[in-house]
Amino acid sequence: MTSDAVPESWRPALGPVLQTPEARRLGGFLRTEEDAGKAIYPLRGSRLRALELTPLDSVKVVILGQDPYHGPGQAMGLSFSVPRGVPPPPSLQNIFKELHDDLGLTYPDHGDLTHWAKQGVLLLNNTLTVEAHKAGSHAGKGWDAITDACVAAVAAREQACVFVLWGGHAQKKAGRIKTLHSGPHLVLKSPHPSPLSSYRGFFGSKPFSQANVFLEANGRGAIDWRLSREE
Repeated sequence: MTSDAVPESWRPALGPVLQTPEARRLGGFLRTEEDAGKAIYPLRGSRLRALELTPLDSVKVVILGQDPYHGPGQAMGLSFSVPRGVPPPPSLQNIFKELHDDLGLTYPDHGDLTHWAKQGVLLLNNTLTVEAHKAGSHAGKGWDAITDACVAAVAAREQACVFVLWGGHAQKKAGRIKTLHSGPHLVLKSPHPSPLSSYRGFFGSKPFSQANVFLEANGRGAIDWRLSREE
């Protein structure tokens, strides 16, 4: 990966980390995997979609996932999101349940979260690629340094931002927020929306209403969390 592939608003933050040996090893690893004929998700051209749709200076909310969906046609470069026509996976179904319980919104008829991303919700996975049918297969291959730099760049801004950290894996990045932020940020932590943990405190955590109250209080404007048929 080169700095030219990174959306312009993110280049100052990511340029230095892309020159590190870790980032170069990541690029070599991905080339080797693809040359070996392995299916990697999301497909090329979609891996930095979260950064493309949500410029650094527009970020209001960061929702961190672990790694992309590993089934065919699911991953689209936005954490928890799937393209229209693809059934929402269980974690996303639980997110929609909490969205309904929190804000009273109707259940969407699709799982495409692009509408959120365009409003300033950075839907970032900790690891931005995965081998087909092998969850976590690209963890520890170099993406952490890049996504750490993304979180640090948002945290360093003076504009207030909400960091939504679902599950222990995402919460490991909380240290980047505490040590590097210079503005008033809100960090919301709860269990992951996965069916394995959602009933341990994800349901009822009200992240969407809490985020909007905080954003409005800080003059940043609320997120329209609706995902209607017309979006």
